[in-house]
Amino acid sequence: MLTISKSGLAEQTINKSRFIALAFHCESEREIAQALRKLAAEHPQAHHLAFAYQLKTSGGILQRMNDAGEPSGTAGRPILQHIEGQKLVNVCVGVIRYYGGINLGTGGLARAYGGTAKLAIEAAKLVPYVEMTVIQLVMEYSRLDLFNRDLAKAGGRLLEKSFDANVSVRASVPRDAAEDLLGRYQLR
Repeated sequence: MLTISKSGLAEQTINKSRFIALAFHCESEREIAQALRKLAAEHPQAHHLAFAYQLKTSGGILQRMNDAGEPSGTAGRPILQHIEGQKLVNVCVGVIRYYGGINLGTGGLARAYGGTAKLAIEAAKLVPYVEMTVIQLVMEYSRLDLFNRDLAKAGGRLLEKSFDANVSVRASVPRDAAEDLLGRYQLR
C-alpha cells in the first residue's frame, strides 16, 4: 500500500471543459471535508467538484465517491478506480470541472474525470504507507531530548506534551515502533 507525502495537481482541457485535479493525503473524513471546501472556495465559478477517497480505519478500508451532479458513475467512480489501482490509502482526489458548453457524454466524462485524477496522482509524491498509532507515556525530564530524537528516527511526531513532576507525552508513531518506545521511556 502507498500514500501521498506531497500533493499532486493536474489540469487539462477537453472539448472546452477545463478539469483541475488535486490528489492529497488525508487522515480523516473531517480533514477531507475541509480540504474539499478549500478547493471549492478557490474555484467559485466551477460547475462541479467530484471526488473520491480511500481511508484506512480501525474498521477496515473506507471508500467514498461523489459525482457532483454529473451522471451517475461518470465522475466519482473513475476517480476511485485510479486510487484503487495504485493501492493508495489515506488519499483523496478532487476534480473541479469548468463546463465548456460541449457535452462529453458518459464515456467522455468518465475518461476526463478519471484521466485528470490519474495525472494528479502521477504528479504527487507516493511513499509506502506506514500504519500509525498514538501512544501516551510519562517520563523523566532528563529523557525528553533523547525521546524526541528516537521519535524522529522512527518517523513519529509529537502531538502534545505537558509538564508536571514528570513529562506527559502524546505522540503518533509507526505501529511497529510503539512497543519499543513505550518500553524504553515509560516511567515505571
